[in-house]
Amino acid sequence: MTKIEQRLQELNIQLPEATKPLYHYVPVMIHQGVAYISGQIPRINGEVPYTCKVGTEVTIDQARELAEICVLKGLSCLQSAIGSLDQVDQVLKVTGYVQSAPGFSKQPKVLDAVSELLEKNFGEKGQHARTAVGVAELPSNTPVEVDFIIAVKAEGESEI
Repeated sequence: MTKIEQRLQELNIQLPEATKPLYHYVPVMIHQGVAYISGQIPRINGEVPYTCKVGTEVTIDQARELAEICVLKGLSCLQSAIGSLDQVDQVLKVTGYVQSAPGFSKQPKVLDAVSELLEKNFGEKGQHARTAVGVAELPSNTPVEVDFIIAVKAEGESEI
């Protein structure tokens, strides 16, 4: 069992199975040691548990829960692409989109769930730059979508 798998187990977190995209793109693109993880929507068994806008139909706590699902889906896609999450060198950037009701301005509070979970999983390597954006609409009427940029170690590279 890898270090990150062990940490996930200690946190009682299980990664979902990496799923194929519904549209025409790749889930992870790796270039020169940087993994670009496509926007993750919090589907469970093909459905988004809560839909509509945060600040009216969806609470901040529900949106935070969905944001955590996005993290797990993204990590699952990354693990599928690189073999082991122990190959993560540093989470560099997170961009989160929150389908927001008019006047809702707590997008950073929703995205804190992403930042907190990444730091729990990866420690200092989980700290990152971040953008939290309020948007009018998202695919599948999901309240949250998150994408990631993560530095990964080259195959055979190890920590010193």
